[in-house]
Amino acid sequence: MGRPARVGGMRTGFGKRPVAGAVRVGRINLDGDGQADPRYHGGADMAVLAYGADHYPAWRAELSWPDLPLGGFGENLSVSDAREASVCIGDVWRVGTALLQVSSPRNPCVKIARYWGRPALLEQVVERGRTGWYMRVLEEGELAAGMEVSIVERPHEAWPVGRAFRTMLRRREAPDAASELAQVVALSDRWKRKLRGEPARI
Repeated sequence: MGRPARVGGMRTGFGKRPVAGAVRVGRINLDGDGQADPRYHGGADMAVLAYGADHYPAWRAELSWPDLPLGGFGENLSVSDAREASVCIGDVWRVGTALLQVSSPRNPCVKIARYWGRPALLEQVVERGRTGWYMRVLEEGELAAGMEVSIVERPHEAWPVGRAFRTMLRRREAPDAASELAQVVALSDRWKRKLRGEPARI
């Protein structure tokens, strides 16, 4: 968790730290957490940011950065055995007493690179497709580190997070795929508007 702070001339919610014990999950946030720029972050469809914990060994090796910590990509939840190729839009997770649903890929921003002082990091995240994903809260509750994640429902198995992210990037070159993705019920409204060519920040 982490509240926004000023780092390197910018205000950012990066700098997440592990939390011991249970954390309350509300409809738009986790207790003790915050976002610096509500234009791009936060709200009901972006209440929780999850990231694949299994990405970290690869990042540490590729970037020669052995002490890159969990939470290093600004996520609230670092989740084992979960990747953009295996997690789907609309997946419903039970974690502790909270019920969460995958609402969209995370569209990484330049603050990833600026926070860590690594100019190429944003481009590397996009190229490798290790973006993470946002989740909405269907049922408020509590969760804690080490808890098992149970998949309760998978309504859109044709739309893994990675495919959805690539479709957004190629929405002008492949409008049919973009149109198909925009019909996915569980996808956030921001992403649907962007896919349809309407003004939207994702």
